[in-house]
Amino acid sequence: MRDELDRRAMATLSGGHLAVDFASGAVPALLPFFVLEFDLSYTATAGLMLAVLASSSLVQPLFGLWSDRRGTTWLLPAGVGVAGVATGLAAVAPSYWLVVVLVFLAGLGIAAYHPDGAKFAAFASGRRRASGMSLFNIGGNTGYALGPIVVTPLVLWLGLGGGLLAMLPVVLVAAVLTLKLSSLGRLVPRRTAGSSDGSEDDVRAMTLLGVVIALRSVAWFGLLTFVPLWVVANGGTEGEGNRELSLMLLAGAAGTLVLGPVADRIGLRRTLTVTQVALPPLIVVYVAVGGVLGTVCLMLVGLCVVGTFGITMVLSQLYLPRHVGVASGLSVGLAMGLGGVAAVALGALADVVDLETALYVGAVAPGLGALVCLLLPRPATTLSPVVVPASAG
Repeated sequence: MRDELDRRAMATLSGGHLAVDFASGAVPALLPFFVLEFDLSYTATAGLMLAVLASSSLVQPLFGLWSDRRGTTWLLPAGVGVAGVATGLAAVAPSYWLVVVLVFLAGLGIAAYHPDGAKFAAFASGRRRASGMSLFNIGGNTGYALGPIVVTPLVLWLGLGGGLLAMLPVVLVAAVLTLKLSSLGRLVPRRTAGSSDGSEDDVRAMTLLGVVIALRSVAWFGLLTFVPLWVVANGGTEGEGNRELSLMLLAGAAGTLVLGPVADRIGLRRTLTVTQVALPPLIVVYVAVGGVLGTVCLMLVGLCVVGTFGITMVLSQLYLPRHVGVASGLSVGLAMGLGGVAAVALGALADVVDLETALYVGAVAPGLGALVCLLLPRPATTLSPVVVPASAG
């Protein structure tokens, strides 16, 4: 593995990540408009998030396994293309259930991109893996933040057809990625598993990390789904709600650049633990106090959650050094998808009790995750070359 970052390859991978997560970020931005269009309950609204999360998250380990065994770089442009087309069509779908089907298909495209994208980002990162993965994630986090920023004014201006228009650049990025496949393929280290440094997968550690990510995701996807609706419930407009969501996501994108280098200096586990401890009080202040202070706390939530995506991804790759694609799929996909399922339960609680109570309950989860962080072992490997099958890529 190279010592220095391959900036050109990382720019390509981060650009694809921006495009696919722009499509993903468009879904929560569209939720308030779907609520008006189809007169949805909180549970039905959360069901749309579950549809995209179930397909984009829960199946990611399968794409990762496919990547580890076969080499599937073609999934990079295919994933971006499917995500963009399906999300655009969902915006103009005439019925709730067709929207469910289309956002599910969009989620499959999102799931297809991430394991291979994260694996190739690890190849391109050099030895400062946390910093390199932060550069990869800044694309995705920026794309997710741009989703509501771009989609909301377009839909307010053109109706839901504006959501379809917003996805055209995503399809263009898919075409560019197709032209870049051969250069990305050259990143793959020409090693076999038999020539590895003896590092072994630590399934117990990966399981504990998965629990941390899932608990973090309960609060995160609850906020993604309900922040715009919370603002509306407190007298704001759909545009104001999506502005709050955008601020949270933009702060998260900034956190990616901040926390990656911090983790390289003070340690991955220590950085992860501190940020998880901070989440419950930040969420409580946002809900209870509101106003400018609440918005600042919401932005800090974004920094603590999104800023640690790269950290948990690197830890997962270090805990499963022989199955980097599967590790990426578990980190980005399965554990986060379980959090999304819990977000639906928060939606049901909001229908039965109220939305404020649901948000408070969601704040408890990352506090439990902070306790699990204390059980995470030091990875048996260091930030060293990634071990992959010779056929991968």
